[in-house]
Amino acid sequence: MPGDFVRESLELHLFFGRIMKEHSLFLQAGFVGKDATWAHQAEMYKCQFAEVLKEAVILADGEVSEEALHSGEWITDKTLRAEQITQDLSGIPIEMAITLEESKLTPNVGINQSQLEVKVNALNHKAIGLTNSLIEFKTNILEGMLQCKLFTFNFPLLIIHIRREATFYVQHLIRLQRRMAIDFLREAIEEEKFWNRQMAEHAKFIRHLLDPMESGLIIKAENLANQFDRLEQNVPSTVQNKTDIGRLTRDTITATRSLRDFKAAGTEGLLTCKIKSIIIPLLADHVLREANHYLRILNRSKRDLQL
Repeated sequence: MPGDFVRESLELHLFFGRIMKEHSLFLQAGFVGKDATWAHQAEMYKCQFAEVLKEAVILADGEVSEEALHSGEWITDKTLRAEQITQDLSGIPIEMAITLEESKLTPNVGINQSQLEVKVNALNHKAIGLTNSLIEFKTNILEGMLQCKLFTFNFPLLIIHIRREATFYVQHLIRLQRRMAIDFLREAIEEEKFWNRQMAEHAKFIRHLLDPMESGLIIKAENLANQFDRLEQNVPSTVQNKTDIGRLTRDTITATRSLRDFKAAGTEGLLTCKIKSIIIPLLADHVLREANHYLRILNRSKRDLQL
């Protein structure tokens, strides 16, 4: 239906469009002075994804679900502060006006969404092309690092991690553009396999970016990483029965809530300068939003599959 296509597309852009914009910023911040050309490319992607996000915000008012709007996956109560402090610390400009406008969004009011289908279709097409270009940029960075021809303060695994998210974004957009029917069980398995891996890597990045004096937080991050590694391994590779995936989904919801709370406390600790680390504040809020997004996906799977 046109309404589902419009809503799902816009909700995807409000989440992943911001994620891609911030990936570009993190890449930009990680380059050293001699690699100004690379940093400039990253800045260009940041600005282009800001335009995608801005357009999505304009189209989304009155079109998105109450559930997604209040999930904390697009912005949190910490996002604006994280953007301001990150801009102050890095000197990289951030369009905080987009965040302010996004905070004013209203949920679906039942208007005829078919009139937006053409505009949303065009936005999806633009985002697919732009994200594929960003994937190529990330691949070039990774190859330069692995060949010891390029230095950046970002881990190679982080580049692999954010490239994987960009690919996932494109895959979802292509499915929407093709108006493909949803197989809820297959989608639940795919989402859990993907996000359990991402959550495990988030915990590993946090562990390695904390100051060595933060031993308690490092141990907590290590335990969470191990927990999500086990959850990822337990996701079946093929569609089985709802009982098996239901048990795993319930366990994953519990683990993701714990990780979400850990990230929320950590983000607040960074914003108030109470945690010693080399984690830029916007990165902390970024991974918090991803945990919020995953929780919504898990709860949706639980509901759709009646687990």
